[in-house]
Amino acid sequence: MIHPVRGTRGMAVAPHALAAQSALDVLREDGNALEAMIAAAATIAVAYPHMNSIGGDCFWLVHAPRRVPRGIDACGAAARAASIEWYAARGITRTIPHRGGVAANTVAGAVSGWELAFRLSRKWGGRLPVKRLLADAIHYSERGIAVTASQSSMTAARRGELEPQPGFRETFLAGGAAPPAGSIFRQPRLAQTLKRLARAGLEDFYQGRLARAIARDLVAAGSPLASTDLERHRARLVTPLVLRP
Repeated sequence: MIHPVRGTRGMAVAPHALAAQSALDVLREDGNALEAMIAAAATIAVAYPHMNSIGGDCFWLVHAPRRVPRGIDACGAAARAASIEWYAARGITRTIPHRGGVAANTVAGAVSGWELAFRLSRKWGGRLPVKRLLADAIHYSERGIAVTASQSSMTAARRGELEPQPGFRETFLAGGAAPPAGSIFRQPRLAQTLKRLARAGLEDFYQGRLARAIARDLVAAGSPLASTDLERHRARLVTPLVLRP
Protein backbone atom coordinates (compact mmCIF):
# COMPACT_ATOMS: atom_id res chain seq x y z
CA MET A 1 0.00 0.00 0.00
CA ILE A 2 1.29 3.46 -0.92
CA HIS A 3 -0.50 5.17 1.95
CA PRO A 4 -1.19 2.57 4.67
CA VAL A 5 -3.53 3.47 7.49
CA ARG A 6 -1.84 3.72 10.86
CA GLY A 7 -4.33 4.08 13.67
CA THR A 8 -3.40 6.37 16.54
CA ARG A 9 -6.88 6.46 18.09
CA GLY A 10 -7.65 2.77 17.74
CA MET A 11 -8.18 0.45 14.81
CA ALA A 12 -10.74 -2.25 14.05
CA VAL A 13 -11.35 -4.46 11.05
CA ALA A 14 -14.40 -6.51 10.06
CA PRO A 15 -15.93 -7.95 6.87
CA HIS A 16 -18.43 -5.06 6.81
CA ALA A 17 -17.55 -1.40 7.31
CA LEU A 18 -20.45 -0.74 9.69
CA ALA A 19 -19.19 -3.41 12.08
CA ALA A 20 -15.68 -1.94 12.06
CA GLN A 21 -17.19 1.51 12.64
CA SER A 22 -19.16 0.21 15.64
CA ALA A 23 -15.97 -1.15 17.18
CA LEU A 24 -14.03 2.05 16.54
CA ASP A 25 -16.77 4.18 18.09
CA VAL A 26 -16.61 2.07 21.25
CA LEU A 27 -12.83 2.46 21.41
CA ARG A 28 -13.22 6.22 21.12
CA GLU A 29 -15.62 6.18 24.06
CA ASP A 30 -12.82 4.63 26.15
CA GLY A 31 -14.13 1.12 25.67
CA ASN A 32 -11.58 -1.67 25.52
CA ALA A 33 -10.92 -4.11 22.68
CA LEU A 34 -13.30 -6.76 24.02
CA GLU A 35 -16.15 -4.29 24.31
CA ALA A 36 -15.39 -3.04 20.80
CA MET A 37 -15.56 -6.52 19.34
CA ILE A 38 -18.84 -7.32 21.06
CA ALA A 39 -20.26 -4.24 19.34
CA ALA A 40 -18.76 -5.32 16.02
CA ALA A 41 -20.11 -8.86 16.37
CA ALA A 42 -23.61 -7.56 17.08
CA THR A 43 -23.55 -5.09 14.20
CA ILE A 44 -22.28 -7.54 11.62
CA ALA A 45 -25.09 -9.95 12.51
CA VAL A 46 -27.42 -7.19 11.30
CA ALA A 47 -25.42 -5.66 8.46
CA TYR A 48 -24.24 -8.93 6.88
CA PRO A 49 -27.15 -11.26 7.66
CA HIS A 50 -26.43 -13.81 4.93
CA MET A 51 -23.00 -14.54 6.44
CA ASN A 52 -23.43 -13.87 10.19
CA SER A 53 -26.20 -14.23 12.73
CA ILE A 54 -26.89 -14.60 16.42
CA GLY A 55 -28.03 -18.15 15.62
CA GLY A 56 -24.50 -19.45 15.04
CA ASP A 57 -21.35 -19.98 17.09
CA CYS A 58 -18.28 -17.82 17.69
CA PHE A 59 -14.65 -18.26 18.57
CA TRP A 60 -12.31 -15.62 19.95
CA LEU A 61 -8.54 -15.31 20.24
CA VAL A 62 -7.77 -12.75 22.94
CA HIS A 63 -4.36 -11.30 23.68
CA ALA A 64 -3.17 -8.34 25.69
CA PRO A 65 0.43 -7.17 26.22
CA ARG A 66 2.30 -9.15 28.87
CA ARG A 67 -0.57 -11.63 29.21
CA VAL A 68 -0.95 -15.19 28.01
CA PRO A 69 -3.21 -15.53 24.95
CA ARG A 70 -6.63 -16.95 25.73
CA GLY A 71 -9.46 -18.28 23.62
CA ILE A 72 -13.23 -18.17 23.92
CA ASP A 73 -14.97 -21.33 22.72
CA ALA A 74 -18.62 -20.46 22.17
CA CYS A 75 -19.62 -23.53 20.18
CA GLY A 76 -22.99 -24.97 21.15
CA ALA A 77 -23.32 -28.66 21.95
CA ALA A 78 -25.74 -31.01 20.26
CA ALA A 79 -29.20 -31.46 21.74
CA ARG A 80 -29.43 -34.30 24.24
CA ALA A 81 -32.36 -35.70 22.28
CA ALA A 82 -30.42 -35.71 18.98
CA SER A 83 -29.75 -39.46 18.86
CA ILE A 84 -29.81 -42.04 16.09
CA GLU A 85 -33.05 -43.32 17.60
CA TRP A 86 -34.64 -39.85 17.64
CA TYR A 87 -33.97 -39.39 13.94
CA ALA A 88 -34.95 -42.95 13.03
CA ALA A 89 -38.33 -42.41 14.71
CA ARG A 90 -38.84 -39.58 12.21
CA GLY A 91 -37.87 -41.66 9.21
CA ILE A 92 -34.33 -40.29 8.97
CA THR A 93 -31.90 -43.21 8.87
CA ARG A 94 -29.02 -42.17 6.61
CA THR A 95 -28.24 -38.45 6.51
CA ILE A 96 -29.52 -35.58 8.64
CA PRO A 97 -31.09 -32.99 6.28
CA HIS A 98 -29.29 -29.68 5.80
CA ARG A 99 -32.47 -27.66 6.26
CA GLY A 100 -35.56 -27.70 8.43
CA GLY A 101 -36.21 -28.12 12.12
CA VAL A 102 -34.51 -31.52 12.35
CA ALA A 103 -31.29 -29.87 11.16
CA ALA A 104 -31.39 -27.35 14.03
CA ASN A 105 -29.74 -29.75 16.46
CA THR A 106 -27.04 -27.68 18.19
CA VAL A 107 -27.30 -24.74 20.59
CA ALA A 108 -26.49 -21.34 19.09
CA GLY A 109 -23.40 -20.34 21.05
CA ALA A 110 -22.61 -16.90 19.62
CA VAL A 111 -24.35 -14.80 22.27
CA SER A 112 -22.70 -16.81 25.05
CA GLY A 113 -19.36 -15.81 23.53
CA TRP A 114 -20.37 -12.18 23.76
CA GLU A 115 -21.41 -12.71 27.37
CA LEU A 116 -18.10 -14.33 28.35
CA ALA A 117 -16.16 -11.61 26.51
CA PHE A 118 -18.23 -9.01 28.37
CA ARG A 119 -17.36 -10.54 31.75
CA LEU A 120 -13.69 -10.76 30.75
CA SER A 121 -13.77 -7.12 29.63
CA ARG A 122 -14.55 -6.12 33.21
CA LYS A 123 -11.19 -7.54 34.28
CA TRP A 124 -9.64 -5.25 31.67
CA GLY A 125 -11.32 -2.21 33.19
CA GLY A 126 -14.32 -2.17 30.86
CA ARG A 127 -17.26 -0.01 31.96
CA LEU A 128 -19.62 0.27 29.00
CA PRO A 129 -22.99 -1.46 29.50
CA VAL A 130 -24.40 -4.12 27.20
CA LYS A 131 -27.06 -1.59 26.11
CA ARG A 132 -24.33 0.62 24.63
CA LEU A 133 -22.52 -2.27 22.96
CA LEU A 134 -25.70 -3.38 21.18
CA ALA A 135 -26.90 0.14 20.35
CA ASP A 136 -25.66 0.21 16.76
CA ALA A 137 -27.01 -3.26 16.02
CA ILE A 138 -30.41 -2.25 17.39
CA HIS A 139 -30.39 0.95 15.33
CA TYR A 140 -29.49 -0.81 12.08
CA SER A 141 -31.99 -3.62 12.57
CA GLU A 142 -34.78 -1.08 13.23
CA ARG A 143 -33.87 1.64 10.74
CA GLY A 144 -32.34 -0.64 8.15
CA ILE A 145 -29.05 -1.27 6.37
CA ALA A 146 -28.16 -0.90 2.71
CA VAL A 147 -28.27 -4.37 1.12
CA THR A 148 -24.90 -5.51 -0.16
CA ALA A 149 -24.48 -7.06 -3.60
CA SER A 150 -23.51 -10.35 -1.98
CA GLN A 151 -26.64 -10.43 0.20
CA SER A 152 -28.84 -9.77 -2.82
CA SER A 153 -27.19 -12.36 -5.05
CA MET A 154 -26.91 -15.04 -2.37
CA THR A 155 -30.52 -14.61 -1.28
CA ALA A 156 -31.64 -15.05 -4.87
CA ALA A 157 -29.36 -18.06 -5.39
CA ARG A 158 -30.49 -19.84 -2.21
CA ARG A 159 -34.13 -18.84 -2.37
CA GLY A 160 -35.36 -22.22 -3.60
CA GLU A 161 -33.95 -24.19 -0.67
CA LEU A 162 -34.57 -21.58 2.01
CA GLU A 163 -38.01 -20.22 1.16
CA PRO A 164 -39.85 -23.22 2.67
CA GLN A 165 -38.11 -22.64 6.03
CA PRO A 166 -40.21 -20.96 8.75
CA GLY A 167 -39.70 -17.20 8.84
CA PHE A 168 -37.43 -16.93 5.81
CA ARG A 169 -39.92 -15.39 3.39
CA GLU A 170 -41.16 -12.67 5.74
CA THR A 171 -37.63 -11.85 6.91
CA PHE A 172 -35.51 -11.99 3.77
CA LEU A 173 -37.97 -11.70 0.87
CA ALA A 174 -39.68 -8.38 1.47
CA GLY A 175 -42.02 -7.84 -1.44
CA GLY A 176 -41.69 -11.49 -2.44
CA ALA A 177 -38.22 -11.24 -3.98
CA ALA A 178 -34.57 -10.99 -2.98
CA PRO A 179 -33.85 -7.38 -1.96
CA PRO A 180 -31.87 -5.49 -4.61
CA ALA A 181 -28.40 -4.20 -3.76
CA GLY A 182 -28.57 -0.75 -2.21
CA SER A 183 -32.16 -1.08 -1.00
CA ILE A 184 -32.97 -0.61 2.68
CA PHE A 185 -33.37 -3.86 4.61
CA ARG A 186 -35.01 -3.83 8.04
CA GLN A 187 -35.17 -6.63 10.61
CA PRO A 188 -37.73 -5.61 13.27
CA ARG A 189 -37.89 -9.00 14.99
CA LEU A 190 -34.12 -9.09 15.37
CA ALA A 191 -34.33 -5.56 16.80
CA GLN A 192 -36.76 -6.78 19.46
CA THR A 193 -34.45 -9.67 20.35
CA LEU A 194 -31.44 -7.38 20.67
CA LYS A 195 -33.45 -4.93 22.78
CA ARG A 196 -34.42 -7.76 25.09
CA LEU A 197 -30.75 -8.77 25.46
CA ALA A 198 -29.82 -5.15 26.15
CA ARG A 199 -32.44 -4.90 28.92
CA ALA A 200 -32.27 -8.34 30.52
CA GLY A 201 -28.65 -9.27 29.85
CA LEU A 202 -27.00 -11.56 27.34
CA GLU A 203 -27.66 -14.65 29.46
CA ASP A 204 -31.39 -14.20 28.76
CA PHE A 205 -30.74 -15.93 25.43
CA TYR A 206 -30.15 -19.17 27.34
CA GLN A 207 -31.91 -18.90 30.70
CA GLY A 208 -34.58 -16.22 30.56
CA ARG A 209 -37.78 -15.26 28.82
CA LEU A 210 -36.04 -15.07 25.47
CA ALA A 211 -34.66 -18.59 25.95
CA ARG A 212 -38.15 -19.93 26.61
CA ALA A 213 -39.47 -18.27 23.44
CA ILE A 214 -36.60 -19.72 21.41
CA ALA A 215 -37.25 -23.18 22.83
CA ARG A 216 -40.95 -22.98 21.92
CA ASP A 217 -40.13 -21.97 18.35
CA LEU A 218 -37.60 -24.79 18.02
CA VAL A 219 -40.09 -27.39 19.21
CA ALA A 220 -42.71 -26.04 16.81
CA ALA A 221 -40.20 -26.33 13.95
CA GLY A 222 -39.46 -29.97 14.81
CA SER A 223 -36.02 -29.45 16.35
CA PRO A 224 -34.65 -31.84 18.99
CA LEU A 225 -33.39 -28.87 21.01
CA ALA A 226 -35.15 -28.12 24.29
CA SER A 227 -34.98 -25.39 26.92
CA THR A 228 -32.73 -27.62 29.05
CA ASP A 229 -30.15 -27.65 26.24
CA LEU A 230 -30.10 -23.86 26.24
CA GLU A 231 -29.92 -23.69 30.04
CA ARG A 232 -26.87 -25.94 30.33
CA HIS A 233 -24.88 -24.19 27.63
CA ARG A 234 -21.82 -22.15 28.66
CA ALA A 235 -19.06 -20.58 26.60
CA ARG A 236 -15.60 -21.62 27.80
CA LEU A 237 -12.36 -19.71 28.32
CA VAL A 238 -9.67 -21.97 26.87
CA THR A 239 -5.95 -22.08 26.16
CA PRO A 240 -5.39 -21.76 22.40
CA LEU A 241 -3.40 -24.35 20.48
CA VAL A 242 0.22 -23.33 19.94
CA LEU A 243 2.73 -24.39 17.29
CA ARG A 244 6.23 -24.55 18.68
CA PRO A 245 8.96 -23.13 16.39
